[in-house]
Amino acid sequence: MASLKYWLWLTNLEGLTIQQRLSLLDHFGQPDKVYFGDSGEYALVEGMTRQAMTALENKSLEQVDQILGDCARLGLRIITIQDAEYPDRLRNIYDPPLVLYVQGRMPSFDDEVAIAMVGSRKASPYAQVMGEKIAFQMAGLGAVIVSGLAAGGDASAHRGALRAGGFTAAVIAGGHDVIYPRENRALYEDIGVRGVILSEYPPGTPHDRTHFPVRNRIISGLCLGTVVIEAPERSGTLITVNHALDQGRDVFALPGQADDWHCTGSNRLLRDGAGVVIDGWDVLSCYAARFPHKLRSFRAEEPRHFGVGGEKEPAPEKQTSSAKAPEAPPQAPPKPVLNLSGDHGLTDDQVKIVLALGDQTLQVDDIIEETEIPARRVLSALTMLELDGVVEQSSGKRFSLAVTVTGQE
Repeated sequence: MASLKYWLWLTNLEGLTIQQRLSLLDHFGQPDKVYFGDSGEYALVEGMTRQAMTALENKSLEQVDQILGDCARLGLRIITIQDAEYPDRLRNIYDPPLVLYVQGRMPSFDDEVAIAMVGSRKASPYAQVMGEKIAFQMAGLGAVIVSGLAAGGDASAHRGALRAGGFTAAVIAGGHDVIYPRENRALYEDIGVRGVILSEYPPGTPHDRTHFPVRNRIISGLCLGTVVIEAPERSGTLITVNHALDQGRDVFALPGQADDWHCTGSNRLLRDGAGVVIDGWDVLSCYAARFPHKLRSFRAEEPRHFGVGGEKEPAPEKQTSSAKAPEAPPQAPPKPVLNLSGDHGLTDDQVKIVLALGDQTLQVDDIIEETEIPARRVLSALTMLELDGVVEQSSGKRFSLAVTVTGQE
């Protein structure tokens, strides 16, 4: 394997396209041989232009030394396209990145049910709730969720995967030390510890608007399929769809309201034959036969995040008499406790709904009437409360509390 510094020299030379870099590697075999080549040898490489030949005359390694120092400081690893760890799925696309800067644990993507989830940065509340819910379901069933760590739809997908205790990969459009958008800093830190963050750009690279469409080919290239959470008619999300289709990947979409501009692009995908996504299994069922050892056809019961619980009951004492003791009637386990006077993490809408439910079982219309909250917000809040185990749904879209509430005024 050639020295890493020559990989970084080749990938960071200005004036070369990805295809020209790949052609140079095909011709020379290793980047150090490209570095020590001359203009006569370069001229023999298919696709070389005068601009590319001029770029190759720059033999400075000063920028390379800076990048290596930054990677050491940030704890980043660098994987090249010739490394065994580099995913074949990505290596086999038309324009794979020559190197990946990696923070976190790199999974074996080729052995995983990796699903891309993408959506608009200006995602509607419906899209954010459903994106998080579907990602939660798929990650809980064993899938790896891949997205771009942008605001809106991307962030909801990452959050859902993390909340399910699953694995998520973020592909960013700049350097690892340039947080974008800033409001995703906490999410960025969580993924760096519990998942993986990938970039083809070295540290210090700003998230330039031209990088996002280029970055999207990696998101789809790592995955078996791409799920569109929500996309207007003209959306960068649809660029990822185009990459996925060019790469021979499956495309799915979440249905949206017919007259909602947020959903025009994603609804058109459904009209044109994309797979319909109502829940996570709609996607994963397409791959269950190929990856039976990776996917579960059911999700274990979601752990309760409120109250104590979790300890086993002590084993009953052995009976010394031969006579059987009368069996006590089975008792329901105590509900987890939600203390509204503490740091409960609920929104104002969610608190109002919890207080309105009390000991009752109510339909959605009843909840809307009691809380005077608009229907769309009630539905969003109920979805999140159900995911968190605060409420449970019974037949007829009837909701009741799954926790014991304390601390209310």
